[in-house]
Amino acid sequence: MARRRKGRPVDGIVLIDKPLGITSNDVVQKVKRAYFAEKAGHTGALDPLASGMLPVCLGEATKFSQFLLDADKVYEVTAKLGIRTTTSDADGEVVETKPVNVDADTLASVVNQYLGTSKQIPSMFSALKHQGKPLYYYARQGIEIEREARDITIFSLQIDRFEGDEVDLTVHCSKGTYIRSLVDDIGQDLGCGAYVTRLHRTKVADYPVDKMVTIDHVNALVEKANDEGIPPKSYLDPILLPMDSAVLSLPRIALDEQSEPYFKNGNPVNNKAAYEFDTHTQVRVYDASEQVFLGVAVIDEDSRVAPKRLVVYRHESHTA
Repeated sequence: MARRRKGRPVDGIVLIDKPLGITSNDVVQKVKRAYFAEKAGHTGALDPLASGMLPVCLGEATKFSQFLLDADKVYEVTAKLGIRTTTSDADGEVVETKPVNVDADTLASVVNQYLGTSKQIPSMFSALKHQGKPLYYYARQGIEIEREARDITIFSLQIDRFEGDEVDLTVHCSKGTYIRSLVDDIGQDLGCGAYVTRLHRTKVADYPVDKMVTIDHVNALVEKANDEGIPPKSYLDPILLPMDSAVLSLPRIALDEQSEPYFKNGNPVNNKAAYEFDTHTQVRVYDASEQVFLGVAVIDEDSRVAPKRLVVYRHESHTA
């Protein structure tokens, strides 16, 4: 007999404003407990010294978390010039100090060099995995792992403040960009070194900032429901965002009533709209009413809509 999952089948995405001092996994577990959800996962870790937007996927929404991992991000970061640390942030040991002889023009010139696509070597203190363990696991033991440089894109890099040895930047970047490595590289180019003292993520894909909630707010909703003697889901579920909010960047296709059941069973189906897209294009798929999100598909070589990630709806699913 299959083991029954503990929790309720709730599906959706909650935008958490992650505080300093706890891990992203801590946030996921707190949200999972509050919702009493069967399954939960985050969409790109923020380390304990970073704060800001952390979409937490519940239930079937976890099937689409990769799309948010691949999405562009925006960060606000404060860099301290004149000091270099082992971790490129305030958590590391100081390895080098140098005088800061940087003017505004020099700073702007160096910063602008990082616009566009370039190669970046991930930090040893990143969560990137090597043989199943994050790189920081090895770094804390003094083990250096060879890392391949990865393609990243900096879409914009704005200097918001430059006072003395502190610089505030707003960075709009592609997936896989390590802001601490970026700041360390800028510091090296300036000839004085730099490390991150503050890192706050303000945007993931196109999620609205005003939909973010804190862990304290989530817990307060649970307490309110308990005080009123009603299920916490009465207050928690309305703050969930729909599952398709993770894939709104993909083109949309609605199926007809005849092909819908075949698609739900995992079969490729014909659809007139599919001919508008190139082979291998990923699309988000809806039912004939155009209201119910069915999942993500790919246009196959026969211009059919082939299922890739299907939603399985249960009686408590958050579908709207």
